[in-house]
Amino acid sequence: MGKIVGIDLGTTNSLVATVDSGIPYVIADADGQRLTPSVVHFPAAGAEPLVGQPANRVRVLRPGETVYSVKRFMGRRGAEISQEEMLVSYPVAGTGAGPVTIPIHGRAFTPEEISAEVLKKLKRDAEAALGEPVTRAVITVPAYFNDAQRHATKRAGELAGFTVERIVNEPTAAALAYGLDRLKEHSKIAVYDLGGGTFDLSILELNNGVFQVLATNGNTRLGGDDLDRRIVEFLAERIAAVNPESRIQNPESLSQLARLREAAELAKIKLSTETEVEIALPFLTPKFSFNYKLTRDELERLTRDLVERTRAHCLRSLADAKLEARDLDQIILVGGQTRMPLVRRLVSEWFGCAEFEEERGGVRLGESFHRRSGPMLNTSQNPDEAVALGAAIQAAILSGEFKNLLLLDVTPLSLGIETFGGLMNVIIPRNSTIPVKAGEVFTTAVDFQRAMLVHVLQGERERAKDNWSLGKFTIDFARAPRGVPRVGVQFEIDANGILHVLARDLQTGKQTIVEMKSAVDVDDAEVQRMVEESVEHAFDDLRARRWIEAKTRAVETLAATRNGLTTCATELDASYHAQVEAAASAVEAVLVAENSDSQTGDPEKLKAAVAALDEATKPLADLLMDKAMEAMLRKRGLLQ
Repeated sequence: MGKIVGIDLGTTNSLVATVDSGIPYVIADADGQRLTPSVVHFPAAGAEPLVGQPANRVRVLRPGETVYSVKRFMGRRGAEISQEEMLVSYPVAGTGAGPVTIPIHGRAFTPEEISAEVLKKLKRDAEAALGEPVTRAVITVPAYFNDAQRHATKRAGELAGFTVERIVNEPTAAALAYGLDRLKEHSKIAVYDLGGGTFDLSILELNNGVFQVLATNGNTRLGGDDLDRRIVEFLAERIAAVNPESRIQNPESLSQLARLREAAELAKIKLSTETEVEIALPFLTPKFSFNYKLTRDELERLTRDLVERTRAHCLRSLADAKLEARDLDQIILVGGQTRMPLVRRLVSEWFGCAEFEEERGGVRLGESFHRRSGPMLNTSQNPDEAVALGAAIQAAILSGEFKNLLLLDVTPLSLGIETFGGLMNVIIPRNSTIPVKAGEVFTTAVDFQRAMLVHVLQGERERAKDNWSLGKFTIDFARAPRGVPRVGVQFEIDANGILHVLARDLQTGKQTIVEMKSAVDVDDAEVQRMVEESVEHAFDDLRARRWIEAKTRAVETLAATRNGLTTCATELDASYHAQVEAAASAVEAVLVAENSDSQTGDPEKLKAAVAALDEATKPLADLLMDKAMEAMLRKRGLLQ
């Protein structure tokens, strides 16, 4: 059947991704670049077009022959194109019900033909990286794309030599990339997707492991390009003020306009991390050089109205889904433009997002306490790559991850890693044929960890301490609340029986690979002993796993309850305080009575005690939620 890749055909950049043993990753080109600019340059008639970075470099020198942001014209008629959208450095034609075309060198290219050139480049990159022909793809589109735009996208894929297995909505792909398919049932997620040329806000609900789109609303003519254009207009005014003879906005000065547009885009990107940036354009015209210091405040004043236009679409989407912002569990940000601090700030305000530690009063609560003043703003994934990774996951689902395995040997014992609470999580089960690869994505159990310890185990017992340790190593990542970092752990046993363990930070792509000892060359007697012990202790091991899981939950809930009582000490009456203390003491009593050797106990007794504590602390949770909301409003200056 062949490999199916996932492709994000973007307005500004495009990406191709795949899944390797359960871990999605973006495929880099020969230069190590994972993002391919959606730019195509057509040299003299008959010559092969340049695509990606080479075309982007030529864009300033040959603006009239270099096409960018063509996604905006996909599947649209001439009458649908506004004069503002026509303000690009290359020619655009189309009237009435006729298709939009880009006439260059005497030929009228369609947007699909130009997008196909980008897709061909991604196809070549994927084939070079995977070492096999790649002819099948899942391609993403904005959720607000109509049938004509979706058909045009599929047609572009076919022109590039792909069999397009499915056209997938970008918000659904992004949700898969964020791992939100693992949330509790009926979780509701909003995907705020602001890319180079399009915007949409989609609300999804998780049902039986499948995302159902409850509502979507957006604008296929609003994105980062519009912010770039606003900056260009502002800079052109500054240029005209100091040099009235300049003709930056006239068609005769396409090269100057292209340079100005490139400078505007670079300045906008830098201002996401810096407060001011120097724009220098030497010899913009033969007798004139331009310099200007643009600040983040200026940028936000120039573009705030464009970002605020997205709010109406957010409100309409919520209304269509018959929801309020507080009904949502998470807001995830997708698209490179969401790196802009103004965007993150406004989205957080509109949805009343509960920010991390500061706005939760520094109090960590158990599951029954996870009630916030609003949804969590989730920025854990790279916004440029999330859609492509999700497309790759969808492709893997469609293909079933078929593997052509060579039956050389089998793994005598299961292989896995130690997880929180001292349990073993199996990644490769015993008797798996080799060579074999398998992987899984893990997250953190403690707030603001800087690293994750990967402890590799071999054996058949539930507890890590009862299995054999093959080795340990750590992978570093940025500090974040628990549950936010995502680390893919992949096990590969080669034909020689050598285990290679890879751990990759899915946000940054940083990875560590460690070679362990042979996972196959194990003494038969030792294998037999381990298997016999696992059967002999099966019931005890299962009970121990259930106890450890219940104990972990209980300890977490007790700590949260104590913190909550301390935080709200002056606002609780004595009788209620005593009621909560009694429920907490009951949990502690079960832990002491049932946990004499730190491993065995009755998990059902403990679960019942924790459930009673959850019920007793509901008013405390409400009070903490109110305090968090008050702190948030004070921080933002909305409450004195």
